[in-house]
Order: sequence, then structure tokens, then C-alpha cells
Amino acid sequence: MFKFWYVYLIQSTKDNTIYTGITTDLNRRLKQHNTSKGARYTKGRGPFILIKYFKCQNKSQALKLEYKIKKLSREEKLKFQTLT
Repeated sequence: MFKFWYVYLIQSTKDNTIYTGITTDLNRRLKQHNTSKGARYTKGRGPFILIKYFKCQNKSQALKLEYKIKKLSREEKLKFQTLT
């Protein structure tokens, strides 16, 4: 079965920080972040809201896009719209 990969940006409602990650299941991953079972960076910063996501064809594409987004400033992340 083919599965898509997603690059996602979530925002903390506690301190407004933005976290970027990849997953194959957005709902599961958001739940993990909101129950302090996600990334070390997000522990204690929740709850989180999903602010945007991008669908990728494979893990390699998702990792490349995640890397590109992580280099952006907060303002650039909020404006980022496309995979190009």
C-alpha cells in the first residue's frame, strides 16, 4: 500500500513557537505532540495546533522540504506556501 509523507508545521498555543516535522499520519503525530510523546523540543510547550502541511510523494522528498523549511525565519515559515 502506498502512503504519502507529510511535512507539517505546528504552533504552540503556550509560547507561539513553530515546530516543523515529517510523518505519514498527521492526526497521530499531532496527538503525540499534544501528549508530550512527540519530539523533545515540543515537550512542555503544548498544546499545539496544526498551522499548515504539505503532502510529499516519499520520505526523501519530505526530508528535503523539512530541511528547507527549518532554515526559514518564523515569518518566512508562516508565508511559505509551495513545495518549490
